[in-house]
Amino acid sequence: MDYQKVLAEIAAELQGIENIGKVAAYIPELGKVDPDKFGMHLLTTDHRHYSVGDSEERFSIQSIAKVMMLTLAFELEDEKLWERVGVEPSGTNFNSLVQLEYENGIPRNPFLNAGALVLCDILISRLSNPKQQLLDYMRKAAGNPDINYCPRIAESERLTGFRNTALVNFMKSFGNIKNEVEVVLDFYFNLCSIELSCRELTQLCLFLAADGVNPANSERIISSRKSKRINSIMQLCGFYDEAGEFAFRVGLPGKSGVGGGIIAVLPGEYSVAVWSPKLNQKGNSYKGMRALELLTTKTKSSIF
Repeated sequence: MDYQKVLAEIAAELQGIENIGKVAAYIPELGKVDPDKFGMHLLTTDHRHYSVGDSEERFSIQSIAKVMMLTLAFELEDEKLWERVGVEPSGTNFNSLVQLEYENGIPRNPFLNAGALVLCDILISRLSNPKQQLLDYMRKAAGNPDINYCPRIAESERLTGFRNTALVNFMKSFGNIKNEVEVVLDFYFNLCSIELSCRELTQLCLFLAADGVNPANSERIISSRKSKRINSIMQLCGFYDEAGEFAFRVGLPGKSGVGGGIIAVLPGEYSVAVWSPKLNQKGNSYKGMRALELLTTKTKSSIF
């Protein structure tokens, strides 16, 4: 497959469409991003790179970082993890309080804000230095020692994080948050602040296309069984209440973030990242969704 030709075709086709949507200006730092940026990078499991556009420019990956938090928490907790967070699609907004009331403080899945806050709480309980150890885990998976938090974005998250503060307090009232609320929130806001390029993001998540092994150095990041389950959660829950639409149009396990990024994997073949900051009404990158739909259509590489 000539992936470079395919990516060039995708970029050309997307130039001809109206880039509707809005940047995530409710987080002030994200509102400062050039809305017309577009980058795409594809990395195969035999380590061939293909890219177009602004694929080397770093952006705020936001909720995409939850994939790595889930991977680490699942590794540490094994099946006990699912006593505190579910694996079902939500059908509600990513920061909704409604389901928590009906489900006694147990988030529907790990990629909702509430689910990620529970994962933060678990890692705080299990690790001696959770923020540093999560970074170390991500650096190992990516083979990239430069992955780090962005204090500027973390502070912007903190100053506007009223709904997340409500979520964590609400879950604490049900007993599903064990640590101090401010400590959990600090970890969460830093998690969301991580900046990576499309190229770096494909390197970070390539192990999910390779049965849990980093193909660059043959190191196992997570077991094959757990890698399969994480991919299934990405497929079902990775796009807030638009996961069904992504499966219908794209057909790959993936995860989006309100910074305009999307990561997706085709098991056994590749990981692919796309970045375009303007979001649709569901909080997913408008052009990013279109780009990945074109990719799987042109290459016939959907899992379905």
